[in-house]
Amino acid sequence: MVENKELLKQIRSETGMSQRRFAGYFQIPVRTYEDWERGVRKMPRYLLCLMAYKLRAEGMIEHIPVQLEDETNDG
Repeated sequence: MVENKELLKQIRSETGMSQRRFAGYFQIPVRTYEDWERGVRKMPRYLLCLMAYKLRAEGMIEHIPVQLEDETNDG
């Protein structure tokens, strides 16, 4: 299983946003976001799914990572 921090980096990278901008977009403290990406703190999986779903719905990412598809499927 791919770790949340790797999926988070992948999703942010696809948006083209910096860590600071991505954190601001979701109103998450920058330090918290940085800690999630470095693996210092563990990000809740449900939050990662919600972030991916929102970004996909808003057209900011093309695809939800395959590791999250089942968890974000609304069908």
